[in-house]
Amino acid sequence: MQPFVYVSLMPEALVASNLGAEEFGAYLAVGSQKRARGQALFFKLDEKYAAERLEVLGQRALVDPNGGRGVRRSAYLSIYRVLEQIAPEALESLHLVTDEGRVLTLLPADYQPEPGPRFHLYQEFCPVTPRVVSTLEPRDFAARITDPREVVSLPALLFADLELARLADDPEATGIDDLPYPNLEHLRDCLRELREKPHKTTKTVIRYLQQDVLYRTIRRGFYLATAGGGFRHFPMPSREQLETTHYAWWRSALSSFGA
Repeated sequence: MQPFVYVSLMPEALVASNLGAEEFGAYLAVGSQKRARGQALFFKLDEKYAAERLEVLGQRALVDPNGGRGVRRSAYLSIYRVLEQIAPEALESLHLVTDEGRVLTLLPADYQPEPGPRFHLYQEFCPVTPRVVSTLEPRDFAARITDPREVVSLPALLFADLELARLADDPEATGIDDLPYPNLEHLRDCLRELREKPHKTTKTVIRYLQQDVLYRTIRRGFYLATAGGGFRHFPMPSREQLETTHYAWWRSALSSFGA
């Protein structure tokens, strides 16, 4: 039996398992005894790359049920600077897990930039977790944050763009009471600063993720950026698809409380 290898993103870790993605997601969220609850995000590595990693690390036996150890739910292979060591093309799929253990699978797709200019709200997930506003569209933001020539940069980053509604065009816009973010006036102030300082392209709104994220605020999807120009887009399904094809996951996601 060929084991699976996953990149857990909350927290960051490389994990081998005999469980398929949906079973693994449920295990991360609620545990084996159904006594825990918590969201999870993880990548599944493609079969070829997973086998290579296990071979290099000499850990194949840890998840081999034929070795007399039985099915292994998780065998941690690394817990430090994992994402930056994985080739972007090895990331087969991204899985979003609700705190009830429901799993939504996202596949990579071609990225289509939006016409601008507009403001963007980004939530970073791994290896750091600030929430920032930016005038840069996702591909440009990805290139900027992973450029080693910048004063502050990262070798790799997973982030998502969040809903800003009318604030995306005007920090003074009204009719945004349905946005579920805490302290909307602070968010407006951050957007105003970008408007008043054209040379400034990003501004931190929240320094780190304090609660579970509200999946319903994710707008176009998730983005993986790596130094050297690596970029992959994992788009979210449309609202119609979430309410029909992925209804069980969507209902579970709507019951989560976050920020």
